Amino acid sequence: MPNDQPQIGRRQNPWWEIVKTVLYALLIAGGVRTAAAQPFNIPSASMQGTLLVGDYLFVSKFSYGYSRYSLPWGYWWPLPHGRIMASAPQRGDVIVFKTPADNKTDFIKRLIGLPGDRIQMKDGVLYINGEPVPKSPVEPFVEDAGGYRHEIAQYRETLANGVTYDVLDREPYGSLDSTEMFVVPEGHYFMMGDNRDNSLDSRVSVSAGGVGYVPFENLVGKAEILFFSVDADTRWWEVWNWPSAIRYRRLGQSIG
Repeated sequence: MPNDQPQIGRRQNPWWEIVKTVLYALLIAGGVRTAAAQPFNIPSASMQGTLLVGDYLFVSKFSYGYSRYSLPWGYWWPLPHGRIMASAPQRGDVIVFKTPADNKTDFIKRLIGLPGDRIQMKDGVLYINGEPVPKSPVEPFVEDAGGYRHEIAQYRETLANGVTYDVLDREPYGSLDSTEMFVVPEGHYFMMGDNRDNSLDSRVSVSAGGVGYVPFENLVGKAEILFFSVDADTRWWEVWNWPSAIRYRRLGQSIG
């Protein structure tokens, strides 16, 4: 006689189901982080004015294609050098990249010089290929440090492609306000912080503790949108302080 009773499958281990779910979630999150967007927080004041310590933003991973540094711990993987699906960055982009000093530490700066460009600072004015970048004063940047508020001179620069952004001038005659002329090598980019007197960027060589020229391969992605911002003195896990510490006016801002 045929057995018309429904077959009962082997009972699954509930712990194994939980482990599988977690693994699937991690794989999906890792895939999104690698291929699409990566969260990034601002740990220093080198981009102050545009980005503040305590800002959290999404970085578009597909803006410039993919390299070994698109992967977590990319410096470790034995992958070929170069990029796939490569797309050239534009002057003025705010970019996260791996510093050439160790090829594993994330930095964020603004792209100022393209391959072949001649870059120089003269008395606080940025020159690109011999032409000064237009610079006009705007409302001062107000900084709150140690309970004291003070104003820092702020200027708006406008690049030839129409990109505008604000830069700070903490020291009118700072050590990086006048530099030698830099000629950007092929396949490399020249990065600068918007907080011009407080940024160890491409104006400073790697041997002197700066960024130097950044290889195309080292670009991680383009900073796109600011999704969270909290006062720099508040740790992210101190949720009980968020109502007073969140910078609500910055949430959802696009980065340019």
